[in-house]
Amino acid sequence: MDRLRAMELFLSISKTESFSETARQFGISATSVSRMITDFESELNVKLLLRSTRQVVLTEAGQEYARQLETILWNINEAHRNITEIRAAPKGILRVHSRMMFGLGVLPQLVAAFREAYPEIHIELVLSEAKTDLRRNNFDIDFRISPPVEAGLKRRILFKSERYLVASPAYLANRELPTQPADIAQHACLAYLLPGDQYCWRFKRGEAIDEILIKPRHVSNNGVALLELARLGEGIALLDDYTVHHDIERGTLVRLCPDYRVTNTTFEEGMYATILDTAMIPVKIRLFLDFVASHVSGAELRFAAYGKPAGASGE
Repeated sequence: MDRLRAMELFLSISKTESFSETARQFGISATSVSRMITDFESELNVKLLLRSTRQVVLTEAGQEYARQLETILWNINEAHRNITEIRAAPKGILRVHSRMMFGLGVLPQLVAAFREAYPEIHIELVLSEAKTDLRRNNFDIDFRISPPVEAGLKRRILFKSERYLVASPAYLANRELPTQPADIAQHACLAYLLPGDQYCWRFKRGEAIDEILIKPRHVSNNGVALLELARLGEGIALLDDYTVHHDIERGTLVRLCPDYRVTNTTFEEGMYATILDTAMIPVKIRLFLDFVASHVSGAELRFAAYGKPAGASGE
């Protein structure tokens, strides 16, 4: 029997819970699928599925086998794609996931410039405010603001960054400028939505850390929205340095408490390109990561990259 095809059919059934749907996807009859799975179970001497007229349910052994097969079959398919890419010009779909501000402010112009160099690589760019499961959600790259902690992942540090407290001149016009952490609690703050019912900003100078509870005027799960609210004079926002650099230069925003490092999570902020830990990095992934890194890695490049066309020089 074709053991690899039997594995593929079983994994499909574990997801679709249907012999007929799996048969449709593979272009064969449901009877053929059923016969192959029965032969496969006999070869393994293990019951993988419980069948009835209404549903298909995985046994405990079937659930464990499906979990292992997902990784095994992914590696087989990836190895096949890698060998094919070595012998051909880079092409295909590259699925990229990113946090919102980096994805909106940096990646679009880089995607457009990358297409000019590699027109046969087509990028699907998906943005959200949470990390993604690369294998389960079928992404090639995830741009994260913190290093990955999950097993089976590689990371590439594009740059380290800080978070700045910023407000517009209009907001500060009739208010006393905050110069130390305790002053922040007296101001209207714009907070990023995090789990819990309290909002805390942490200030670090030297080894000392002060934690200041704030009562936000506005809360959002989107950094772009917080940036726009700060520009509109709605209060003080805590944002990544590279996203507000040009506003500070233009005078549309003012940095506050510059003697302190400030965060709402950890002090290890930055941008990390996360990929699956495989023996060979697919050519299209390596090319795109190298291209992005060449435009954003390092302090000056990251400041110039946000909101500017790829290749544009800083002002």
